[in-house]
Amino acid sequence: SYLWTYNDRGFLPHGSVRDGFAELQPVWLTERDENPNAAQVLFLTDGAVSGHVADFALCVELLDGNNESAVTTGRDRWRDYKAAGHKLTYWQQNPAGKWEQKAEA
Repeated sequence: SYLWTYNDRGFLPHGSVRDGFAELQPVWLTERDENPNAAQVLFLTDGAVSGHVADFALCVELLDGNNESAVTTGRDRWRDYKAAGHKLTYWQQNPAGKWEQKAEA
């Protein structure tokens, strides 16, 4: 939700198919498994998957730790990514809102 929070020093320029000019957008919002702006970082949310994870320097999967189905799916993907030889880290937000690294593989 930070993309839509105005702060004159923290705004993240972004676009989608509605805006066009994908190659000029620093952040591209899409539901497709695509990379039209040659991004190096992929964010996957709400259970989205990509067949091109290895094409990015970094892939970040965000999931709701309070949703057991999302957690189970996340654990399955962790195993799949590990089996594929990807370097992995798992981070969890603590009650104070700070992120802590919980695992690495």
